[in-house]
Amino acid sequence: MTSKRPFDGFDFEGFWDDCPYSLENYVEPPPSDELIASIEEEMGGYRLPATYVDLARRHNGGMVKRNCHPMKERTGWAEDHVAIEGLYAIGRTSKYSLGGELGAKFMIEEWGYPPIGIGIADTPAGGHELIMLDYRTCGKRGEPQVVYVDQEADYSIAVIAPDFETFIRGLVEESEYDTADEDRAAAIATVERGTLSPIVVRALAAVGDRLPHGEQMLRTLARQIVDEKGFFALHDDERSHLMYGLMFWLYSSLCTARSFEAFVGRPETGTSYDSPCYELMIAFDLVAEPYGFNTRGYAEGFVRDWWDACVARGDIVKMAEGYRLAPKAEAALHGRLATFAGAQGK
Repeated sequence: MTSKRPFDGFDFEGFWDDCPYSLENYVEPPPSDELIASIEEEMGGYRLPATYVDLARRHNGGMVKRNCHPMKERTGWAEDHVAIEGLYAIGRTSKYSLGGELGAKFMIEEWGYPPIGIGIADTPAGGHELIMLDYRTCGKRGEPQVVYVDQEADYSIAVIAPDFETFIRGLVEESEYDTADEDRAAAIATVERGTLSPIVVRALAAVGDRLPHGEQMLRTLARQIVDEKGFFALHDDERSHLMYGLMFWLYSSLCTARSFEAFVGRPETGTSYDSPCYELMIAFDLVAEPYGFNTRGYAEGFVRDWWDACVARGDIVKMAEGYRLAPKAEAALHGRLATFAGAQGK
């Protein structure tokens, strides 16, 4: 009798998204037995599920086209499902692998995710949600559940699937949750009527003499992004770059960025709207003090690529006190805002 192999009968056609970004940042060669053993030891002695290993030997990590899994409760992504970006490879060389620069170990040590097991997949929330193997019930050598952990909800944990293979088999394409009309209506309400972050409100007041129509420009630019995409999110496109630039300029009216990380991320202690940062200007709100105008997540890589390009061409310059927009870049930003957002400003 032939033993059944994991994923027998599973249709892998159209499952993986082998785009250049995935191949560069997620995918690794099939793992050897020695590599698997060393990764398990590095992850704290947790045994990787046999189905995870089997999948890695077919295709070791990567972004997926079937990127949504149904949920019985609301997530930070949707009412009835969670979305993922990609699966972590068993390895160390790709950025998003178990032992990689931004992989499973990093998420526990740097982002404070609970030490319940191993992170195996990221989500579009840019680190603020994580899909994990949960070994609390089965022990380090048992068969773990797959769970969703929401950093924005005090690291709340919700079960997705009883095991890894069930999780993979349950993934479906985003089109299964076609709520485009409802999403677009909600996004329009967000950008047209959503309350602004207290940081943005302070910054707009500080630059009122230089950008008197600042809020109108901001909201109109955001509406154009929604009209173009059907939802409010920032990626690697011209209007997104303009929004990144506007956020950095507003940030710079309140303080000076000592580094890219200082501009983007919240401080580790004392998180509040008192400390300006990109995340609390447009990406996330504080549960205790929510505001409506936000993208509910972001991909740091897009912002970093924009920043690096600006530094390379001299639009963002390093001064003694830190990084700021060059005068010519500031003038160009104002001109582009007037053009794209259709407002009269100087």
